[in-house]
Amino acid sequence: MHALIVLAHPDSQSLSHAIAAGIAEGITMFDAGNSFETADLTEEAFDPRFNEADIAAHRRKAEAPADVAVEQARIDRADALVLVYPVYWWSMPALMKGWIDRVFANGWAYDDISGKVVKKLGHLPVHLVGIGGADARTYERHGYFSAIRTQIDHGIFDYCGAPVMTSELLFDSDAGTGAVHIEMARRIGSNVFNAAGRAASGAA
Repeated sequence: MHALIVLAHPDSQSLSHAIAAGIAEGITMFDAGNSFETADLTEEAFDPRFNEADIAAHRRKAEAPADVAVEQARIDRADALVLVYPVYWWSMPALMKGWIDRVFANGWAYDDISGKVVKKLGHLPVHLVGIGGADARTYERHGYFSAIRTQIDHGIFDYCGAPVMTSELLFDSDAGTGAVHIEMARRIGSNVFNAAGRAASGAA
């Protein structure tokens, strides 16, 4: 089984990078037959700007731009998609959002035909791991748990039919909790291709 881990953080020494590496370690920890690919959007200089070529593809007047087709092929090769990102302004970074805007396109992630939406990614389990600087009580007090999950889990992935099996927020990232979070990342990774583990993580 093969996972695509997508990461968006400008600092290669960041906790986000360490957590992505921990997830990758967990994926292969108990089954050497599992594999992963990491898409570091900053390092790869992915262009997140939705442009005229993207609009033409959305309107079915042109094929997907070449860089978008490459990303779609990466996902097509994967048995699971893992997104790792720091929480910026109670959402994912613009770079990752732009990757989704361009890659999860009409005709590939879904079909919008005369206002009827056909979901096309029901075969793709998704695992979401956000890293937040605030504590859990802050997220709970202001309703950020539900706001983030409504926007990302439901608004993006449910729209395309991709089942969200893991939706984790790791808190207090500025308070020296890195080692705890990395260990949690290994656990998440070990459950990516474990049916029982996926169900448990998705219910969390």
